[in-house]
Amino acid sequence: MEEKYFDPLISSLEDAAAFAQGDTTRARMVEVEIPEPVCKYQVYRYKAEDVVRTRKALNLTQSALAFAIGVSPRTVEAWESGRNEPSGTASRLLYLLDRDHSLLSHLTAR
Repeated sequence: MEEKYFDPLISSLEDAAAFAQGDTTRARMVEVEIPEPVCKYQVYRYKAEDVVRTRKALNLTQSALAFAIGVSPRTVEAWESGRNEPSGTASRLLYLLDRDHSLLSHLTAR
């Protein structure tokens, strides 16, 4: 291993070992504040008509939308019929695609 990588790595390991033994004098801490969404459950909530509108605006079939966001075509069908609602990552992807259609090319690139 090159010395320019080895020395900093050893120093970091020594710092970690010291910290594990209770020596916090060499420790660094960075605090990052992550703001809460205004309404974390409503921002990305998509109903059947929202899914249909987004899919049609993207000019996609149910199968193509399913491929783009990584779900099965039957899942998209269930969303559009109102049997189920997208949740979690799927809702966020729909939200992003709805607002920026250019993201579609990134999701479908191979």
